Amino acid sequence: MTVAIIGLAAGAVMLTVPDPRPPVGAEAERFAARLTRAREEAVLANRVVAVEADAAGYQFSTYDGLHWSPLTEGPFRDETWRDGTTMTAGMTPVRVVFDPTGIADPARITLSRADRAVVVTVDGAGEVVIHD
Repeated sequence: MTVAIIGLAAGAVMLTVPDPRPPVGAEAERFAARLTRAREEAVLANRVVAVEADAAGYQFSTYDGLHWSPLTEGPFRDETWRDGTTMTAGMTPVRVVFDPTGIADPARITLSRADRAVVVTVDGAGEVVIHD
């Protein structure tokens, strides 16, 4: 009887312990902020900047007119999705390219973890929006 009570108490404690990972909404906000920063970089530096996201994470690159090169300075280091986060898009990987005026082809990226999903969209004007 005592073992059963201890087992029930331990189970109750485990159910109330919060998940140590940040919520998927925080992951979406971080990704959206990085997309916005890539758009700003394209406009401010007058160069084409791309963000490519896949199942593992996302990375940045820039186009000099002849070649694509990784963009790693400042906030543009490669990122991996947090444990348990999955990404889905119409095509995987998805590539968002911002031209020097900030315009981009529209994209829709869904980040999910467990039973929660958040959508990050980029419209034709290059605006990044999070949809819960």
